[in-house]
Amino acid sequence: MSTVIINSLKELEQYEGQELGVSEYHTITQEQINQFAAATLDFQWIHTEPEKARAESPFGATIAHGYLTVSLLPYLWTQIVQIENLKMQVNYEIESLRFNQAVTVNSEVRLRAKLLTVKDLRGIAKARIEVTMEVKDARKPAYSGVITFLYHFL
Repeated sequence: MSTVIINSLKELEQYEGQELGVSEYHTITQEQINQFAAATLDFQWIHTEPEKARAESPFGATIAHGYLTVSLLPYLWTQIVQIENLKMQVNYEIESLRFNQAVTVNSEVRLRAKLLTVKDLRGIAKARIEVTMEVKDARKPAYSGVITFLYHFL
C-alpha cells in the first residue's frame, strides 16, 4: 500500500473519479469496543458482554458499534491519502451511509476510498469520497457510503 500525497487543490482535482486506494487492516478488539461504549454511554450487551453475546446473539460474539466503525474513518483515511499544506480539514457530511453487516470482535477491517468529486468553493476544496469498510474474509462490507471533507489549503 502506498499513500497518495496531495499538496494542493489542483493536485486533488487530478484524482477526481479515481480510486485512491485501500488502508491497512485494523483489528477491532474487545478493549476498543469497551472504550467506545464508555465514551458514548452505549453499553448494550451485544457490544460489551462477551459471554452473553456468545450464548444469545445471532453473531456468536460481541459486535463493534456501527458508529465505532464509522469513527475509524479519519484514521484509515490518512493511511490512504496524506493531504499537505493544510490550514484546516473539516468533516462536512456523511450521505447515504448503509451498514451492511455487523463487525464481530477481533475482525480485521480496512477502508477503500474513491474520490467522486472535488469542488472549488473559493479556495476551499469540497471533496466527496465514496468509502467502503471491508471486513477481511467477508462477502459483504461493514458499510458503504459517501463522506465529504472540506480542505482549507494554505
